[in-house]
Formats: sequence, C-alpha cells, structure tokens
Amino acid sequence: MSVSGGTRPSSLSAVQRAIISCQRCPRLRSYCQQVGRTRRAAFRDQVYWARPVPGFGDPAARVLILGLAPAAHGANRTGRVFTGDGVGSSGDFLMAALKRAGFSNISTSQRTDDGLALRDAYIAAAVRCAPPANKPLPEEVDRCLPHLIDEVAHLENLQVVVALGKIAWDAWLKASALGGVALPRPRPAFAHGAFVRLHPGILVGVYHPSRQNTNTGVLTPKMYDQVFRAVRRALR
Repeated sequence: MSVSGGTRPSSLSAVQRAIISCQRCPRLRSYCQQVGRTRRAAFRDQVYWARPVPGFGDPAARVLILGLAPAAHGANRTGRVFTGDGVGSSGDFLMAALKRAGFSNISTSQRTDDGLALRDAYIAAAVRCAPPANKPLPEEVDRCLPHLIDEVAHLENLQVVVALGKIAWDAWLKASALGGVALPRPRPAFAHGAFVRLHPGILVGVYHPSRQNTNTGVLTPKMYDQVFRAVRRALR
C-alpha cells in the first residue's frame, strides 16, 4: 500500500528529521512554543518538546494508525504521539486496545522512556503540531500532507490505515488522491467501523479516543476491540 509522490527523503529517519524541523505553519509553531514556555502547572519543571512530532513504531508495520494532532501537554511536551497526556488519556485508551490486539507490548503511553514498542503498527498524526483548541485549519492539514506521504513511502509493508476520526480519515483520502489512488465514488464517508478498500489497501474509520468520546460512552473499549480484531483478520 503506497501513496506516490515526487522526490522525498531517502529514509524514514530522514523523513522524521524533516518533520521535526518543519516551519510551514507559523500559527501552529507559535502556539506550540507558547505552550512550551508557559507549561501546565503539573509539568512546570519539565522542558517541553514544542516542535513538530514525527510518527513512531514498527518500520515493517502492516498497520498505520493515523490520529489528528499532538496534544498541547501530551506529545507537544514529550515528543511522541499519543504520549503523556495523563492517566486515562487518549494515549492510554489507544495503547490498551493495541495491547489487547497484539500490536503493543504495554497498555499505557505516559513517557518516552516507558519501554513501549509497537508490533506491526506505526502511529502518526494528520497534523504534526499541536493546534489551538485541537482544531487545525484546513490549510494546515494540507501543508502537513507531504509529511504523511513521505512517511508512508517508507512503510513498505503497509496494508491497513486506521483513521482516528474524520479529520484523519479525510487527510488520508486526500493524500491518497494526491498520490494517484483512484477513490471510490461517491467519496467514502467517515463512520466508526467503516472499512473501505483503496487499491491495494484498506482504510478503516474509528472514533477518536478523546476523553470527550471515552468519558461519555460514545466510544468504549469493546468498540475498539471489535475494530482491531477485524483489522487483524484483514492482514495478509
């Protein structure tokens, strides 16, 4: 499963370095740096990452998990997506599901030195900088798409993309179209549990594991287990 494009960095580590040094979105860069200076009281003594956040995981992954963007006091602080945004956070909810499905060795994601290792999975975000109010502008999503395309070019075994929420879903569809993938018509609509075949891979939609969804029962562990079991069965 690939998303084609033009000239790109020669390795996954080169893509990650390019992401970290990106300055394409002044509003987001300013916000991340501001958060890193003011900090949350609980993290007052910590040095924030406050830079764009690359993906992480297994370079041989068959599954890409695509989120929205770093959390201001989570990945923007720690430098790893879905890491450090509190006990019972979206990162813990996601990692617990991945552990149950056999894609992760531990069920939490609070620190970059926690020993977390993903198996057959790679996690990235549609937008690599924390946006104000967790709402990136459409043009900011578009500016970030080349990073996603470059990353995916080095995930040579990719078969399934799991989009966490509508923004990630739409970003993957746009990145696929930019790479010359013929999208089904009508354009696939996001829904939790949706499976769409995009030659030669599969796009899966799930609700984002935000506290707004998990604390209200909109999203439950059982719902994630059902989807990730289906993802496991879909792998070749």
